[in-house]
Amino acid sequence: MPIYRQLVEQIRRMAASGQLSPGTELPSIRGLALKHAINPMTVSKVYSLLESEGVLERHRGKPMTVAKRLESKAPISERLDELEPHLENLILAARQLELDTDELVDVLRSRWEKTDD
Repeated sequence: MPIYRQLVEQIRRMAASGQLSPGTELPSIRGLALKHAINPMTVSKVYSLLESEGVLERHRGKPMTVAKRLESKAPISERLDELEPHLENLILAARQLELDTDELVDVLRSRWEKTDD
């Protein structure tokens, strides 16, 4: 998956989940590009895409911010929609590996608990 797509999805998920609350300032284009060792044009593209979706707001002379919403979290249906492409890929891979539902759920639960620490 291209780096710009990865960044778009990560910022979108963090905003939807409330990890990035409305009004949170994002790093400058140069700052984010240096941090991830990517081209500043890539970061500019990411910010522009997210601005057009209404996830981010641009303020002249100031950092980009997470768009203000009435709620700090998007509705659960919107947050679950963000997972849909990942779920499809996961289910396809599990079926190709001939794993059953219980095995997949056990692995997911185990990984979830490990990352919760």
